[in-house]
Amino acid sequence: MTATLPQGDEKVRAVRAMFDAIAPRYDLVNRLMTFGLDVRWRRRAVRALDLPAGSLVLDLAAGTGDLCRDVARAGLRPVGVDLSFGMLAHARTDAPLLQADALRLPFPDATADGVVSGFALRNFVDLGAFLHEAARVVRPGGRVALLDVAQPSNPILRAGHALYFGKVVPRIGGLLSDAAAYRYLPQSVAYLPGRDGILALVRDAGFVDVEHRLLTGGITQLIVGTRRP
Repeated sequence: MTATLPQGDEKVRAVRAMFDAIAPRYDLVNRLMTFGLDVRWRRRAVRALDLPAGSLVLDLAAGTGDLCRDVARAGLRPVGVDLSFGMLAHARTDAPLLQADALRLPFPDATADGVVSGFALRNFVDLGAFLHEAARVVRPGGRVALLDVAQPSNPILRAGHALYFGKVVPRIGGLLSDAAAYRYLPQSVAYLPGRDGILALVRDAGFVDVEHRLLTGGITQLIVGTRRP
């Protein structure tokens, strides 16, 4: 990766290659760099769906299946989708898995009761297109819960988080996995719109009752919404 973030088709190729490369130790690095908090964040996202038992939930950018496992533990039926075959090959879940582009999902309209996605919004080549596709496959009244990184508003927390995320995380990733991939991670935050921008995109895609929740002092954000009837 370079200091200039890739765009368009170049981004698709770069993201797929990056996740193929880091798949073998992806879960280990995640646990270490978040001190295990990623487990709590994913479970918060699944609870926020607030769907009845047996509901079908698509996990978009499923990676190694962490969210799929949490969806199943909640009594829901997960299906995982990811662009990276390498990530799916290292998945640890019994859920059905499918390699596909989340911007062109191979599902009919209103297939699912809900959609979840964990820390992938900044990796999609077009966030608005992803949200419209998520809205297409979710039935009216269905739910979406989306996790990604955030930046604390408190200046002290923000400075500490920037130091950790920008300096320490790449070192951890470089020691245990692929250094270039974990240099990209803090840079990729630049792809994300601010709070108001993300909420506007979610509403424009067809979701109502949209909420933006900051977790763990503001280092993670959870966006929740209901598919417009």
